[in-house]
Amino acid sequence: MALTYYCYLAGFLSFLCLTLLLLVSWKGHVIGRWLVAACGMMAFWAGAIAFQERFGWFSIQTIWTLEALHKYFWLVFFWKLLSQYDTVRSPSSSLFIYRWGKLILLPLLIYIWCFPYLQNVFNHAFQPSHQLLGHVGLVIVGLVLIEQIYRNTRTTERWRIKLLCFALGTLFVYEFYLYSEAILFQRVKEDIWAARGIVVAIMPPFIAISAGRNPDWSLDIFISRQVVFHSTALLGAAFYLLLMATAGYFIRYYGGEWGTILQTLFLVGAFVVLGVVLFSGQIRAKLRIFLNNHFYRHAFDYRQEWQRVISTLSENNGCPLEERVIRGLSQVVESPSGVLWMRDHAGKFTWRASYGYPCIDIPQIDGNDPVIHFLERRDTVVNLKEILVIPEAYEGLSKPLWIEPHDQAWLLVPLWKTVGGIDGLVLLTESERFKLWNLEVIEMLKTTSRFVASYLELEAAARALAEARQFEGFNRLSAFVIHDLKNLIAQLSLVVRNASKYHDNPEFMKDAIKTVDHAVGKMSALMTQLRNSTSVAVVEEFDLRDALLEALEARKRQVPSPIYDKVINPVMVRANRHRLTFALEHIIHNGQDATGKQGWVRVYLRLVDDAWAWVEIEDNGGGMSEEFIANHLFKPFETTKGLTGMGIGAYESREYARALGGDLCVKSAMGQGSLFTFKMPIVKPKNFVESLTIVEHAFE
Repeated sequence: MALTYYCYLAGFLSFLCLTLLLLVSWKGHVIGRWLVAACGMMAFWAGAIAFQERFGWFSIQTIWTLEALHKYFWLVFFWKLLSQYDTVRSPSSSLFIYRWGKLILLPLLIYIWCFPYLQNVFNHAFQPSHQLLGHVGLVIVGLVLIEQIYRNTRTTERWRIKLLCFALGTLFVYEFYLYSEAILFQRVKEDIWAARGIVVAIMPPFIAISAGRNPDWSLDIFISRQVVFHSTALLGAAFYLLLMATAGYFIRYYGGEWGTILQTLFLVGAFVVLGVVLFSGQIRAKLRIFLNNHFYRHAFDYRQEWQRVISTLSENNGCPLEERVIRGLSQVVESPSGVLWMRDHAGKFTWRASYGYPCIDIPQIDGNDPVIHFLERRDTVVNLKEILVIPEAYEGLSKPLWIEPHDQAWLLVPLWKTVGGIDGLVLLTESERFKLWNLEVIEMLKTTSRFVASYLELEAAARALAEARQFEGFNRLSAFVIHDLKNLIAQLSLVVRNASKYHDNPEFMKDAIKTVDHAVGKMSALMTQLRNSTSVAVVEEFDLRDALLEALEARKRQVPSPIYDKVINPVMVRANRHRLTFALEHIIHNGQDATGKQGWVRVYLRLVDDAWAWVEIEDNGGGMSEEFIANHLFKPFETTKGLTGMGIGAYESREYARALGGDLCVKSAMGQGSLFTFKMPIVKPKNFVESLTIVEHAFE
């Protein structure tokens, strides 16, 4: 019979997949081993019946032997399960029942294999239907053991095994009906026998879910909620289409001359209804909630939920983080819209963002509002609809007056700081699809709110850090400008002090005017730098000798006047001339301050490898220790000059040397002076013989 073949083939494939899944997931526990064995026996039994119907491979004794063994394997599994669980009473009665199953199996197998010989000898005493009594006995033992498992398992643990008991109980009840009907009519009815294959085929999902709910069976099974959801929807759609096709057949059969038209209209309407159902978000949500409530311990697939929240918060689509925070929370309960308020410096909650179309225009919430105090005290989520139904659950908290005009307002979710109180408040509007409300939903919202609040807190910290860096940059620029102004003031002060003594000296006046002109030029450059901070970016190609002479000219009035070994050939570099001159001047000035009036400062310009220019500034001052060079010399705002120094000259010089692709190096020892080497790349290196081009020259 083709129908029997296809029905049992479906059962074979279904249990074969389950057996392979359990076998891969099995970790060695005895209960898991017997569950794998029972499912494997079911697959072998269903496959044997299917191929017997199609090809006739097996004898009738083999089929009936497998018919008995597939039940007995489940009896062994039930007994191992009863032995494992902590039951309310001793399982001794269950052991007695299980032994009855063993006592039934042995005579049954003997009867199956000896029946042909017995029937030949005792034709009227032994009938084929007699063996069905043994199958009925095994079924009864199985049903009693299932009842023992369910009743003796603690109430709080029954959710683990209820689907298993339901699936196997259905199978054993069906087989009881099959065998009873066969005993009554002295034959096995073919359609009932064939339909059992479909009953067997729908059992594996229930068994797999129960195995996943019992990790102590040592079966690590993960069943995707998406697979269950889509499989259920697909099976439901298939059953619906089968039912509609059957109804259409009867309409055509009994519709007379209008039968074909009525059948066509009926089937078109059926497809339209199916399309509406499949694309209805509300029906899909109800199906998902039904599956979560009846097939899973938890209402949420937490792995999927966290992936969704993280994806929502981290997506870069131009949407502000505040809106993504609302959306991340609203997706937990499928809310269509929401509003976010954040606490300001005055302690009030100010509107920050909205998502969807909440139609709630509340610019500000008082920080002393009773609902805020309630949230801080209870650390929970306020269900504005539940307040009206169960006010005692909210300690007498009434619905806030500022939300009264908005009927769609549903949930108030607080956003907590990492340390401290509530930093924000999210209002979610009512969902038409999500109707589940229990402690698990509340905990999920609370956990998600703390997670998204950390994102808001990190963004606020990043914003504050960016502002602090802007102020830091401005302060550093101001410090550098003040440092340069201090040097210019020192030059002008020297001119003023000598004016009363040498004001009649034309050479002094000429030199003073030149000094003032130089100071005006420097201050103009500083003003430009302060105004737009672009002077560092303006670079040009120039002769390094000119910049060095300008720096020496500015420092020649301080004793000791620097000694320069002049270079004849040009040394072209690319830099900001103003910044480079100031950097060299700072280092020369430091050398002058480090030596006494009887000391000396020498400046050298050298070419190295035809690619680098080295400006060496050497003095015979007191020197510096290695610890001071490593930890203090280039640290900004640290100085050994007391109130007369800023502590940024060496730091600024080294930073600019590195900005040019070079460096500022120091060699020094206590009591042995110091050597600063300002290194920078050159544009057009020129080869020269240093011994022939250096002419000693002293500035007086």
